[in-house]
Amino acid sequence: MNARRSSFEDEAVDYAAVGATQRTDLLQYPPEGYVPSEDAFRLGSGEERFALASSALLTWGLHRSSGVEISEVHPGTGVQYGGIAFAEDGTPLEPIETHEEQRFAEDGTPFITPGTTVVFAGTVGGEPLVGPHRVISVTEEPGHVSLAIGTMEGDPESGEQSFTIEQREDDSVWIVVRSFFRPTKGAAKLVGSKRRRKTMNDAYLRALLPSRGV
Repeated sequence: MNARRSSFEDEAVDYAAVGATQRTDLLQYPPEGYVPSEDAFRLGSGEERFALASSALLTWGLHRSSGVEISEVHPGTGVQYGGIAFAEDGTPLEPIETHEEQRFAEDGTPFITPGTTVVFAGTVGGEPLVGPHRVISVTEEPGHVSLAIGTMEGDPESGEQSFTIEQREDDSVWIVVRSFFRPTKGAAKLVGSKRRRKTMNDAYLRALLPSRGV
């Protein structure tokens, strides 16, 4: 697989630390006022498992398998940017513009592109997930496929979540879910609780298991 890395910043998400789920120090230094989380789960091993899990992730298969309904899908404009990077002081670096054509899975399902907006509705692990979201970045590299999604105005939470499929040196395939969230103004405090996030992450982690048909 040729390395691909792209991200998009256009219509505003409702938080400032765009791309922070990609930072290695997220758990130690989360954006101020946000609760970070990271969970991982082994999906199996081998190239086929990695390819199937990656394709499912980039065609909304993970979310649908978790119980999420996806509507009002508006693809990105086609203007993409080089992967989000930060200076040593944490300041975002100026993105580099690139252009990518729409790509499709083997069954013809379009792959997610940066800048895509969607509306989520449903539950994940029994916890509600609703509201508009924007795809912040899509990364495809050998042994590493990642999708980051941020909240927009109208969501009861504010923050970002990334989903990464990894094929590690021992050939094992893992999914890693990283996030930082807080309730939006007027939302119930438990919306951003660690317990809620743990429950949802557990459902996400198991959504791509072979026993689920993915």
